[in-house]
Amino acid sequence: QEKRVQVSPPLTRGPSAFIPENEVMQANGLDERTNLLVEEYSTSGRLDNITQVMSIHTQYLESFLRSQFYMLRMDGPLPLPYRHYIAIMAAARHQCSYLINMHVDEFLKTGGIAEWLNGLEYIPQRLKNLNEINKLLAHRPWLITKEHIQKLVKTGENNWSLPELVHAVVLLAHYHALASFVFGSGINPERDPDTSNGVRLIAVNNFCVCDLANDNNIENASLTSSNFGIADSLSELEALMERMKRLQEDKEDEEASQEEMATRFEKEKKESLLVISGGTYAFPVPLSFDDEIVSTDVSRYIEDPGFGYKDFARRGEDHLPTFRAQDYTWENHGFSLVNRLYSDIGHLLDEKFRMVYNLTYNTMATHEDVDTTTLRRALFNYVHCMYGIRYDDYDYGEVNQLLERSLKVYIKTVTCYPERTTKRMYDSYWRQFKHSEKVHVNLLLMEARMQAELLYALRAITRHLT
Repeated sequence: QEKRVQVSPPLTRGPSAFIPENEVMQANGLDERTNLLVEEYSTSGRLDNITQVMSIHTQYLESFLRSQFYMLRMDGPLPLPYRHYIAIMAAARHQCSYLINMHVDEFLKTGGIAEWLNGLEYIPQRLKNLNEINKLLAHRPWLITKEHIQKLVKTGENNWSLPELVHAVVLLAHYHALASFVFGSGINPERDPDTSNGVRLIAVNNFCVCDLANDNNIENASLTSSNFGIADSLSELEALMERMKRLQEDKEDEEASQEEMATRFEKEKKESLLVISGGTYAFPVPLSFDDEIVSTDVSRYIEDPGFGYKDFARRGEDHLPTFRAQDYTWENHGFSLVNRLYSDIGHLLDEKFRMVYNLTYNTMATHEDVDTTTLRRALFNYVHCMYGIRYDDYDYGEVNQLLERSLKVYIKTVTCYPERTTKRMYDSYWRQFKHSEKVHVNLLLMEARMQAELLYALRAITRHLT
């Protein structure tokens, strides 16, 4: 203390390595409804760490648990063990051992064949055929074409029916996005996981959990913005609120032309490619899976581990083809297709997307009665922008005004390579905001990501059908 040496706090024993246990417990302690929800919709029969952190937003938690329960437990095209194995394959793309462990248990409980857990070479060819679409959905969904769909549904003994494929795609997108939430919220491993099934518990990718929480994997501690004091972060909050207010006022004054809007989108899209992959950005993050050691327990579920999001910029495919949202929207196209082929899931997903997008307590840090619509929309649309999805009626200049650099780095990491998220990244943005607000950000990122993956996959299925 005399020397004012900053000591990393010990890893919390609560559900999250990023959020103090008492903050999560406080939210849970007040809420009997969470326990009722867990009794009704939990697939594991217990209040796991993800649910505890999400229960800070009980309204959202309800629609999340309902849709997840429906995908995993209710009537649907796929047999139960398949559903859990697909969850394992999806989580493995991001080395998310938390979700893998959870679904290894569930897979065995629902009658899955234990031998399949030895790796992809032990599973039926039909499941193996999902490897390609799993990989593309997780890292570069814009590459999915109707040919990928045709290959999976073509006649033959290993083909997928369209309803089965839609069920599989929904599960893959759900678990890729959930991996983003797990890493973005620093979800801790369960304390007493059931290891009786003989499958060894996996460490979180190649760091020990405490390294991940305390950032021992990042040598360079100098961040662009986190050495400010409280006064600076307070003024940062005031500045953000001021910018929000100005945007509201400017909106009433002038409309940018369509060309100008398109230019702003292209600029934002190009800039998003640079976040984390160039030297000018805050975190010296390793750039390729090839030089990261993927634990063998995870790698058995992955084909082509070197394939990841960032490669498209590196290989000169700089021009990511723009997906114009109005040509294929969730509301007008995706929703009805998914509902037709896998009944009721469309309604459940739609409710969840709307819930997170409209969720607000009209507060920002210590301020009340704040309209946060512009901020929520900027977060959601920035994720879609990184996936090449453009809304004609949205001014992407707002993204630059509302999302500061350290927040963009965090969003890009959580969305595109969640396994690299660290506590320092989480701490470095919005330093005056409550943890509940940061959890809300993670829910928005997760749902925006899931919707983006679904839009690409469902558009390819629609093209296959027409």
